[in-house]
Amino acid sequence: MRDPQEQEAAVAARFTGGAVLGTRRLSGTLAEVALDGGRVVMVKRGDGGPGATRAEAAGLRWLRDSGTVRTPAVHGHDEEWLVTDRVPVGRPSPEAAERLGRELAALHAAGAPAFGAPPPGGPRDAYIGLAPMENVDGTDWPRWYAEHRVLPYVRRAVDGGTLEAAEATDFERVCARLPELAGPAEPPARLHGDLWNGNVLWGADGHAWLIDPAAHGGHRETDLAMLHLFGCPHLDRLLDGYRRTAPLSDDWPDRIALHQLFPLLVHAVLFGRGYAEQALAAARAALTR
Repeated sequence: MRDPQEQEAAVAARFTGGAVLGTRRLSGTLAEVALDGGRVVMVKRGDGGPGATRAEAAGLRWLRDSGTVRTPAVHGHDEEWLVTDRVPVGRPSPEAAERLGRELAALHAAGAPAFGAPPPGGPRDAYIGLAPMENVDGTDWPRWYAEHRVLPYVRRAVDGGTLEAAEATDFERVCARLPELAGPAEPPARLHGDLWNGNVLWGADGHAWLIDPAAHGGHRETDLAMLHLFGCPHLDRLLDGYRRTAPLSDDWPDRIALHQLFPLLVHAVLFGRGYAEQALAAARAALTR
C-alpha cells in the first residue's frame, strides 16, 4: 500500500502541475503540501460518501464566484481528493469581523435559484460534515425546511436511538407551526451552509476566509444562527456589519433557535445524545413564541 504522504504528494502534483518539495500531515484526512515557487496547497481526502468532494469543490467555487466572500481557490478534485490553496492564518480582529458581516450580507443577496438548490456542478446528494444532505428545490421555505432540513434528521436520530420516538413530537409540532414561526418571507439566499467558527479562517492578510461549505440555497438567518450556536470572535461587530449592509427584521433573534434545529439535529445524528438534548431545547424554545 502506498504511503499516505506519497499519495498526497502525487495528488498535489497531479492537480497543480507543480513539483512537490515536502508534505506535512495535519490530520488523517488533511495535509499541507509545499510546491516549487513557494506555493503551498491543502490536500484533503473526502471523509463523506460519494460526491462529498465534488459538493465541497462546487460550493467553494459558487461562494467565490459571487465576488463577495473569500474562499481558497480550488485546484482540482476527484471522487476521493480535493486540492485547494492554503490560507495563511492570523488572528481575528473586530475590523475583519465587521468586514465579514458585510461580505456575508452580500453573499446571501447573491441568491440561489431555489431553496435547496445545489451549487452549479454540485450533486443533489451532498453532505454536511459526515451526514448526508439532500438538496431538493423548494419555493416555500417553511415547508422545505421542515421536509428537507428538520424531519429527515429527526427520523435518523430516532432510528439510531439518539432520540426517543415520543420526543420527535416536539419537532413535528415546530414543523406544523413553521408558516407562523418563520417570520417575513425571504428569497432564497446563497448560503455557506455549515458556518460555524471552525470554518472561518482569520487570514494573516486581515480578511476572513470561508472553508468547508455545505452550500445550498436557503434562508439567510440559518447561516447567522449557526454562528451564534458555536460562537464566533467579535460576533457583535460581524452582525453590525451585516445589518448595515442588509437590515434584518427586529424579531430575527427570536428565530435563532428555529434555525439552529438543522445543525443541532445533524450533530445529534453524528455525535449523540448531548446534541439531541440541545435540539429538543431549541425546539421547545421555538414553540414558546
